[in-house]
Amino acid sequence: MRAPLTSLPGLNGRVLRYLFGGAILFCGGLLLFIQSAALIDQGVQPQLMRAMQAGLLCATGTALGALPVLFMGELSRRWRDSLLGFGGGVMLAATVFSLLTPALDVAADQGFSPWGAGAMASIGLLLGAAALLGLGRLLEQRQCLSQPHAGPGPGVLLFVIAIMLHNVPEGMAVGVAAGAGLRGADGLAIGIALQNVPEGLIVALVLATAGVNRGKAVLIGVVSGLVEPLFAVLCAWLVSVSQVLLPWGLALAAGAMLFAVVHEIIPQSHSNGHRGDASLALTVGFCVMMVLDTALA
Repeated sequence: MRAPLTSLPGLNGRVLRYLFGGAILFCGGLLLFIQSAALIDQGVQPQLMRAMQAGLLCATGTALGALPVLFMGELSRRWRDSLLGFGGGVMLAATVFSLLTPALDVAADQGFSPWGAGAMASIGLLLGAAALLGLGRLLEQRQCLSQPHAGPGPGVLLFVIAIMLHNVPEGMAVGVAAGAGLRGADGLAIGIALQNVPEGLIVALVLATAGVNRGKAVLIGVVSGLVEPLFAVLCAWLVSVSQVLLPWGLALAAGAMLFAVVHEIIPQSHSNGHRGDASLALTVGFCVMMVLDTALA
């Protein structure tokens, strides 16, 4: 899912218009979906609204992180790796305490034996990780095919897609938790929004370092976070349709998030010679999210 940043071309006006247009279409489509679902079933409106609020909170964290790039200089490699590690720790704790543990509890409430609940959660975890792996490989293949003939626009758009793909499991997680009305849903949304702040900062800063105009780099960072409320609402709607899907949805989101941390965040944070700082920051992020999940449950 990673793209070679040194080969990123500059953004032209047409690509910028595509990004603005896509953001407008997204917001309009999201509002239309919520209103349509509410008309069909009045009972799902609170869950969908809660999921949208949680997803927008996460997207706001990404936007707040990206904005300082307009004014600040380049961060050191050590700080970048530490921020990545912190975000990875938050996501790992969310995977365990906000997704897997509730999935096992819900499965037990639905009549699964301890062995059956563990097997169900394991299958969902593997399916979520496999889905994200498959999407990442498909993106890499498309990028390799398009690079020899692509102009400035497609290369940047592929990188933006890669960033959005990384945000998918976070949107899934907050959507499933909010849609099901889990006690830790608020803590999960706050924790992911918190880890999105350094993530948005790093995305915009890396793009600016690669030669993209700072204003456009910030815009990309902001737009990349909009995928989270979209998947939050979709997943909330799915689990509200059938509670049988709830433990599966939690396990799938956990698998996707776990894969994103292990496959992307940890290797990136350890690739510049600051493994100790990144690992310590990961532990701090894990503790912060664990406390949030416990205090806000």
